[in-house]
Amino acid sequence: MTIARGRLVDTSVTRWYHCITRCVRRALLLSEGAENRKDWIERRLAELAEIFAVGVGGFAVLDNHLHILIRIDPETAANWSDEEVVRRWGKLFPPRGKDRKPLELPKEWVQKQLDNQIWVAKTRERLHNLGWFMKCLKEPLARMANREDGVKGAFFEGRFKSVAVLDEEALLATCVYIDLNPVAAGIAPVPETSPHTSIKQRVDHVRKQQRFGDLEAARISSAMASERAGKLEEGHWLCPIEDRRRFDSSREGMIEGFGIGSYLLLLDYTGRMFRDGKASINEGLAEVFTRLGTDGEMWRVRIQHLRIGRFLGRYFASTRDRLRQVATQIGRHHLANLAACPTR
Repeated sequence: MTIARGRLVDTSVTRWYHCITRCVRRALLLSEGAENRKDWIERRLAELAEIFAVGVGGFAVLDNHLHILIRIDPETAANWSDEEVVRRWGKLFPPRGKDRKPLELPKEWVQKQLDNQIWVAKTRERLHNLGWFMKCLKEPLARMANREDGVKGAFFEGRFKSVAVLDEEALLATCVYIDLNPVAAGIAPVPETSPHTSIKQRVDHVRKQQRFGDLEAARISSAMASERAGKLEEGHWLCPIEDRRRFDSSREGMIEGFGIGSYLLLLDYTGRMFRDGKASINEGLAEVFTRLGTDGEMWRVRIQHLRIGRFLGRYFASTRDRLRQVATQIGRHHLANLAACPTR
């Protein structure tokens, strides 16, 4: 049975959601077209991340579907001035002239919106709404692709799947699973070369800074990598892996004390499991598992559930205790966990 999105997305439970959307009939529509539609999605994600009060933690664009890991930031939107809300909305839906071309935001248009406080309040809510974010991502591409193909009708399936990610290990497992989609599909041999993924974006960003050696330190020691890789992701549009606000950053990251070097170690290890069916745990990776409170076998089982599952479940947690806590919080008897571990 279809459940209202408002009941599925609750930022008091978690701000992190894994969204999956598929092309209609699962046709390979994202691999077609004169303009590279996968590139278009990457550019649009970066654009929307600058407009909405959201953080994009990961993404992967394949031929007939895409995955996005999104953090909703309602406090960020609450701190915007009314004028900033209006101008951000104007970037999404600018006023247009008689020729239907977008106009620079006229002062009169801005003031007219500011005078309507009900509209401003509603718009502020939309700018941290998961449904509106996905609508603004998918709808323009659908229109462009239909014009290009000379057809009408749906481009994407009518509804996207969203999974609430409830704890740190589940968050990392989701991010790793998303980044490894092309490796698992045989499209790329290693994660760093996976086209149209967040990991390739992160690694390319490091290369542009000519600091790739700092990431290579992760092959030796995750602690060394974390120290040397500080601020590597500060200027990138993706949400940083490490949350360094207590140290030297104004940007909120994903997990405190877990740097991009450690993430690359975990990604490399999991990719080898996908590719070779086995992988060894070195000293640096042992530190990573200790930090997460897990081990190699538990991690393998969790990732395997994600790989072979059909995403039957609206929640993802690494422990039953966390599921029970959330079930009690929202007044439910039990929650179906994505990793096939229901609360009972």
